[in-house]
Amino acid sequence: MRLKDKIAVVTGAASGIGKEIAFTFAREGAKIVIADLNQKGADAAASEIASTGGRAIGVAMDVTNEGQVEAGRTKAIAAFGGIDILVSNAGIQTVAPLDQFEFVKWKQLLAIHLDGAFLTTRAALREMYKQGRGGSIIYMGSVHSKEASVLKAPYVTAKHGLIGLAEVVAKEGAKHGVRANVICPGFVRTPLVEKQIPEQAKALGISEADVIKNVMLKDTVDGEFTTVQDVAETAVFFASFGSNALTGQSLVVSHGWFMQ
Repeated sequence: MRLKDKIAVVTGAASGIGKEIAFTFAREGAKIVIADLNQKGADAAASEIASTGGRAIGVAMDVTNEGQVEAGRTKAIAAFGGIDILVSNAGIQTVAPLDQFEFVKWKQLLAIHLDGAFLTTRAALREMYKQGRGGSIIYMGSVHSKEASVLKAPYVTAKHGLIGLAEVVAKEGAKHGVRANVICPGFVRTPLVEKQIPEQAKALGISEADVIKNVMLKDTVDGEFTTVQDVAETAVFFASFGSNALTGQSLVVSHGWFMQ
């Protein structure tokens, strides 16, 4: 077990990529804190992990709410004794041309992705520094951390910002043995992406099939979606890496959509 007895907080983990990461971490021996805006979903996911012999709790958390983030940290420590891994995964997507984008939706998206990453990172670092046993912070970026797409101005802005945050955390956390890295998936067919397909079809005036083939997957090498398991395995790789050599990095998992 690559994460035996590690304590991992995963935000946005009641569904989609976050849930797959939480379940994969649990299979690798980690104790899991499922942090999500959806309390029932978080509790259900934690119960499912427990039913297979894993250890998990559900925590209600709006990552933009400082009080809820700090309360979640307290619950994680009370349940398991500390925090070794943070996966900052909570996010939303809203698509529209920039000249028509509502300011309130711009602020909402940036708050969830960037304010949420800041608040959860700060909470985790305070505990990791106190523990003195290092730690791993993993941000859920995107191929849009590297390049842009139409209709996604705040999302692209936020995902680029996560790389900058990770690099600062890598430098500040180094003396404490804390690593920080970013996973940059291509399109993963989660409910978040399913919602985008008709929205983009309407905005671009094309069919939903064309959105998938000619927008979402056109730059991949094989026309395939990235899977939640692809992303989860990358998270395990970052979380379990055996030294501080791998820090301040961003790894694209996109079927070749973006190549460095």
